[in-house]
Amino acid sequence: MKYFSPHGLKRKSSKGPYPTATQTSRERFFRFLAPSSATTSRPVFPPPPPLVAAEDLSLSAMSDLARADPYGVLLYYKYASVPDLDELASFYERNCSSLGLLGRVRLAPHGVNVTVGGKLSALEAHIDAVKANALFEGTDFKLASCDQPLNDKVAKECGFTSLSIRIVEELVTFSSHPLVRSPDISIAGRHVSAVEFHSVLQSAGKLLDDGSPTSNERPVLLDARNLYETRIGKFHTAGVETLDPEIRQYSDLHDWIDNNSERLRGKHILMYCTGGIRCEMASAYIKGKGSGFENVYQLYGGIQRYLEQFPDGGFFRGKNFVFDHRISVGSSNTNVLSTCLLCSCPFDDYSSRRRCASCRMLVLVCDSCRQVEGSIYMCELCQKHNKCGISAPATENCKSEVLPEEIKLKSPLSSGRQEKTTGAIASRKLRILCLHGFRQTASSFKGRTASLAKKLRNIAELVFVDAPHELCFIYQPSVVDGHSEISTEHRGPPKQKCNKKFAWLVPPDFSEGSEADWKEADGPFDPLQYQQQTGGFDSSLAYLKSTFLRDGPFDGILGFSQGAAMAALVCTHKDKLKGEMDFRFAILCSGFALNLAEFEPGSINCPSLHIFGSDLGRDRQIPNTASAGLAEYFENRSRVVIEHDNGHIIPARPPYIDEIKDFLQRFL
Repeated sequence: MKYFSPHGLKRKSSKGPYPTATQTSRERFFRFLAPSSATTSRPVFPPPPPLVAAEDLSLSAMSDLARADPYGVLLYYKYASVPDLDELASFYERNCSSLGLLGRVRLAPHGVNVTVGGKLSALEAHIDAVKANALFEGTDFKLASCDQPLNDKVAKECGFTSLSIRIVEELVTFSSHPLVRSPDISIAGRHVSAVEFHSVLQSAGKLLDDGSPTSNERPVLLDARNLYETRIGKFHTAGVETLDPEIRQYSDLHDWIDNNSERLRGKHILMYCTGGIRCEMASAYIKGKGSGFENVYQLYGGIQRYLEQFPDGGFFRGKNFVFDHRISVGSSNTNVLSTCLLCSCPFDDYSSRRRCASCRMLVLVCDSCRQVEGSIYMCELCQKHNKCGISAPATENCKSEVLPEEIKLKSPLSSGRQEKTTGAIASRKLRILCLHGFRQTASSFKGRTASLAKKLRNIAELVFVDAPHELCFIYQPSVVDGHSEISTEHRGPPKQKCNKKFAWLVPPDFSEGSEADWKEADGPFDPLQYQQQTGGFDSSLAYLKSTFLRDGPFDGILGFSQGAAMAALVCTHKDKLKGEMDFRFAILCSGFALNLAEFEPGSINCPSLHIFGSDLGRDRQIPNTASAGLAEYFENRSRVVIEHDNGHIIPARPPYIDEIKDFLQRFL
């Protein structure tokens, strides 16, 4: 495979801050990693001049395009302020269509991200047209010759059977929380060339022979890619730690960085990804954490440019996963790094496009293991967290990762019908765990929200579960002239059979009840009794952990009344619950705050939707001020509030249902 660079390789003078061949290993290492004293800023580009479309090319150029020539793939991105997105979209539509280019073009207010394929001469003409715009000054155009797509399935899945031009809010989605702001790209980590990157790794390895530096002096490699990419290839250098976040998608990296900040603090962080765009955003987020996170560097041009410079692979082992019909690109070193999910034989070919039945992540299944008909698979991450309750007995010829064609998932009450699970998985809906109110059950709450579940059936599955604390039955004796009087017919509690009732939070002096336990009410109904139910959280949290393990994954938690109070408390522990209770959002309906006195307003960082009655909403159980007060504890940028006039319920009619759908759509 040949690579073409419109700019060629530019090397810095040995007089600059980069390593030279005459310096010692320690000098090269520390001189390179020393923070720069000069403050650099990214250029502000002037408004772009008119772009040159293909129809404006000369006749000779057009005749050249008509000749048969090799096929290629072009990748490039640019972070810069785009003054007119519609004009830029029109240019790409005209230019790519006339040149016969297919692939993906993503345009955002802060830049572009392009992956297209076509004849090499057409791609070169496209580069010339793009470079005519000052907006793209300094852009790294990565152009590679390759075979034309032969596998229609792979080409279609990678977007190489049509031209897709879309205007988006973000070029890459860095956080799964749709209401969280993106980092400031202007403070992204410093670019280092492939030669400089290689030299630092080489010098770090030699330092082991000279006497190891302290842990903070030694660099760490941070792979910004997804697990299915790192499976088949990654950097490896003796004495240099490589951090693999093992994420399903790039939007999970935000949380991984937050959870591993102390491992990164004070270190010299060398980041890399496929072509560089993901490191831009992630390195900016790390540097934005402030003191202790200043020394962040990113491999310019990504793994692709590194392999061009070091065809034998250098310090990179395996293959570089790419998001086009090529699937992966290797070096002259043909060693296979990864193995088949089932038999553990060396294997690194994703061309069969096998995916996990639960999360839809690509998995590696060798040719022999694919011969088992009707099988679906579960990736290592879903196995680790026992997602979806999927399990299968090990057989003589394959391990438990391969699943039978039909699976009965363990589940509590669900708003969706149980359907046969096969290798052809339908598009996944959001799964929402629903927590009922005080003295309710999963069954009764499911009945009360039947209309809501029906309205959301195309985008969400509601899953209902009983709370762990079983309550005693309460009865009120007859009252005559202010005195308690038990009738002669009923000298005790009612004789009819009653269904069990449950709670998430209970009074501190609570003792578990049973079906046979009746208790006479201490007095008239107290509308403020919910304020005294402050105990039982730890056991309820442990119960929810087991529910997530057994019946997950869940995208969000919905709580009603006391269930909302419980869900809010769970949100305060969200960071501590990583790996045990992973969820992305909370919906709190007619909620109230309990045990939140230690938290400041706006301190709960979890995307949330708050639904409660307005001042005139006739909610006689939970006052409007209590629900509004709970909402104030959640971060302002991440919360949405819906006030209605329907009492102590979750409204399922317009316009409220449309606002609920709008919130959920952000997580699809």
